[in-house]
Amino acid sequence: MTRRRQRVLAGTTLVSLALLAAGCGTAGKIATSSEPSSSAAPSSPGSSSAGEDPTDPAPEADLDLALSEPAEDSYYPEVGDPSVDALRYDLDLTWDPATDTLTGTETLTFRSTGTAEEFQLDFAEPLEITSLTLDGAEVDHEHRGKDLIVSAPVEEDARHELVVEYSGTPAPVPAPTERSDLATTGFTIDAEHQTWTMQEPFGAYTWYAVNDQPADKALYDFTLHVPDPWTGVANGAKVSDETADGTHTTAFHLAEPAAAYLVTLAFGDYRETTDVGPNGVPITYWTPRDMEPGSGLRYSPEAMAWLETYLGPYPFDTAGILVVDSESGMETQTMITLGDTEYSMAENTVVHEFAHQWYGDQVTPDDWRDVWMNEGMAMYLQLMWEAEQSDVPLDSYLEGYAGYESDYRAQSGPPADYDPDAFGSSNVYFSGAFFWHALREQVGDEVFFAAVKGWPQSQDNRSTDRETLLAYLEDQTGEDLDVLWDAWLLGDTSPELP
Repeated sequence: MTRRRQRVLAGTTLVSLALLAAGCGTAGKIATSSEPSSSAAPSSPGSSSAGEDPTDPAPEADLDLALSEPAEDSYYPEVGDPSVDALRYDLDLTWDPATDTLTGTETLTFRSTGTAEEFQLDFAEPLEITSLTLDGAEVDHEHRGKDLIVSAPVEEDARHELVVEYSGTPAPVPAPTERSDLATTGFTIDAEHQTWTMQEPFGAYTWYAVNDQPADKALYDFTLHVPDPWTGVANGAKVSDETADGTHTTAFHLAEPAAAYLVTLAFGDYRETTDVGPNGVPITYWTPRDMEPGSGLRYSPEAMAWLETYLGPYPFDTAGILVVDSESGMETQTMITLGDTEYSMAENTVVHEFAHQWYGDQVTPDDWRDVWMNEGMAMYLQLMWEAEQSDVPLDSYLEGYAGYESDYRAQSGPPADYDPDAFGSSNVYFSGAFFWHALREQVGDEVFFAAVKGWPQSQDNRSTDRETLLAYLEDQTGEDLDVLWDAWLLGDTSPELP
């Protein structure tokens, strides 16, 4: 997620660094891309990168890719159900901007993690269920608040298919945060009746029935209908695009499992622009019809190439950026969601959100107490990039933020033990980034970057916890990291930068 920063640095040199932090640096591009092509009209599906075609639907056996170990979240236990392991969501959604009505047919394939007489999903009450079946038979259910309780027996490790038909006007829900750009999460309708979603740490349940927790990853297929010339956009590869009888229908397939908070959905009047990233990865920019992708968005191939030098090959088959009517940004998997502000679409923000494709998307925390595992690394890489663009030593660049990191920690708690009502505060970004820098200084560049590159690959498409990360880092570095870990991640006061 993008963190809006104040220009906190002082002095002539540091003021210039603050301008860079706001996205003003342009020097040092290290890769080139083909000239993007632009089209305001629907286009045919794009080409895929080498290897398996990302547009192919997952065979039934491939649902094993999405096997997860859901657990009750320690920070937001009221959301998500550890008894459900979602494997695949197939969402057929129609948006009517004339009435602000979303109509959906959802087919959820899931594994029951235990034997029980009922199971539960998250599903917001403004949406009304018109039909619900389990394995082809109608079953009793209760829709109470955000809880959908299905009264049907399930057995441990058995797989089931739940089909839910519903309609209504979705509404976002309050977010557990003090951030002005993140006051609500979930399905949002703008003044022109266009829609978009950002849903970290939760809020996917505002528009479909879901196990809305980071520990449960699933595959996704979307079929989206909206009056022409508007377009529906979601994660993954676009597999079809057609218009008939005044309705524009697009379909998207996400070939790698994703947590619910990493899913994006938008309906609006969009322009589609294509580009090519490293190793031929297709990139798609979805911008409002009257907006050409600017230099920040078009920096995506260079951002991906720069990140690959530290993190290894881009982990997915497709990439893209979706621009929406927001002031924030979100690392939604394969299709980053950015607000239509200068800050959100700046080059440094693009670097940050693409860094999350490795740290956050390829490997995801299984509990919201560990959001620092995502944000700390994405912010550290962003700060590295900013320092490099300004030709200023990284140590000097970080010193400009040291005092403010201490303030952030005091305001919201240490990054691995933060205030649950202050989700997404600056402490998890900057204190987390400083932890990574302290680790780098302790073990040296060669060992550090080998470990940083190897971590997402070792946990490919999984959700995991801090204990696993600590064990991995100690194994890779050959050092006992308890003192460093506790001081930077759990301490009430900030250690001195090494």
